[in-house]
Amino acid sequence: MSEARLREEICAIGQSIFERGLTAGSSGNISAKTEEGWLMTPTGSSLGRLDPARLSKLGHDGRLVSGDPPTKESFLHRVMYEERPATGAVVHLHSTHSVAVSCLTEVDSDDVLPPITAYYVMRVGKLPLVPYFRPGDLALAEAVRGFAGKHHAVLLANHGPVIAGSNLDDAVNAIEELEETAKLYLLLRGAETRYLTRSQVMELQG
Repeated sequence: MSEARLREEICAIGQSIFERGLTAGSSGNISAKTEEGWLMTPTGSSLGRLDPARLSKLGHDGRLVSGDPPTKESFLHRVMYEERPATGAVVHLHSTHSVAVSCLTEVDSDDVLPPITAYYVMRVGKLPLVPYFRPGDLALAEAVRGFAGKHHAVLLANHGPVIAGSNLDDAVNAIEELEETAKLYLLLRGAETRYLTRSQVMELQG
């Protein structure tokens, strides 16, 4: 895919995410790998009003090549790319239901959400909870690094999900599946629920 096309896709996906209420204000960020480095949404930008020409273009060393300065959470993206070489795109959102689940004390920090649906298991799988850090704290990058080698999806406590995919579609589909599953989990709290069995999960992962 050409860089021009990739820029257009990032902006179109950002607008779709924003218009459907999966992020608000200037929260959330998207990146995609290129031959020269990465394209990334700029700091302080709304995903609903991105300009393809102003996306941040970073070199392999992480330095800004062109465009506006990148999101202040660019280190979250870089950790995913460094620890998962096959990653083609990373999406981070402050999506309401996922953030709500990240604030609950009842969840298992090793695997936050139970296997409610087959699509969640296939697109997200095991979801660890990363401890809370102040936004912009570089220590968060190292905390995420500790999980990224084994998990393409993590949930930041009191903050939101970060998901790596082989391309933009994979990353976006996974983070949307996570948000819908978080919503289901909250709706089902207190009700007797039939989750997928261990053998059913293993079959899907096989």
